[in-house]
Amino acid sequence: MLLRGQNLLGYRHYADDVVERFVERAVKNGMDVFRVFDAMNDPRNMKAALQAVRSHGAHAQGTLSYTTSPAHTLQTWLDLTEQLLETGVDSIAIKDMSGILTPMAAYELVSEIKKRFEVRLHLHCHATTGMAEMALLKAIEAGVDGVDTAISSMSATYGHPATEALVATLAGTEHDTGLDILKLENIAA
Repeated sequence: MLLRGQNLLGYRHYADDVVERFVERAVKNGMDVFRVFDAMNDPRNMKAALQAVRSHGAHAQGTLSYTTSPAHTLQTWLDLTEQLLETGVDSIAIKDMSGILTPMAAYELVSEIKKRFEVRLHLHCHATTGMAEMALLKAIEAGVDGVDTAISSMSATYGHPATEALVATLAGTEHDTGLDILKLENIAA
C-alpha cells in the first residue's frame, strides 16, 4: 500500500491515533507491505505510520521522494536514509514520481546508499521523461534490490517501464530475472 505518512490516503494530516488505527485495520484486512512517504521528505511526517506498520508486523518501507534542487544533494538523500533507518524501516524506496532521476544519478544514489547502509533498497521510476528504463538499468548495476515495472500494455508515459523490456535486457546477464518472457507477453495481450 502506498501510504502518505501522516496524511494516510488523503491530503490532510491525521492524529497519531487515527494513523495507528488505520494501519491496524489495513493489516487486518490483508495489507502486508506499506510504502510510506511524505511529499516534502520530512521524516517526522512518516514516523507514526512507519512505527504503526512495524508494530502490526507488516513490512515498513521508508521512502525518499526524489526531486532535484540546490537543496537536494546526495548528502540530503543519505541523511534522510539514515533518519528513516533510525525510525525503524524494513527497506527503503527511492520514489521518482516525476521521472527526473537520470541514469547516472540513479547509479550514484544507489551505490552510495548500499555502500553506507545495510538495507534492502527498491527503485520506483515513472517513465514520464523517457529516462526510467535507463535509470532502472543503472540502479541494477549499482546493486538495487528491487525495481517497479508494469506489464507492457499498461506501461510507459506516466506509468512504469515495461516489465518485458527489462526482463529481455537482463536475460543472460548476472541480473537475469528468470522470468519467462512468453508468459509475460501472454499477460500483456
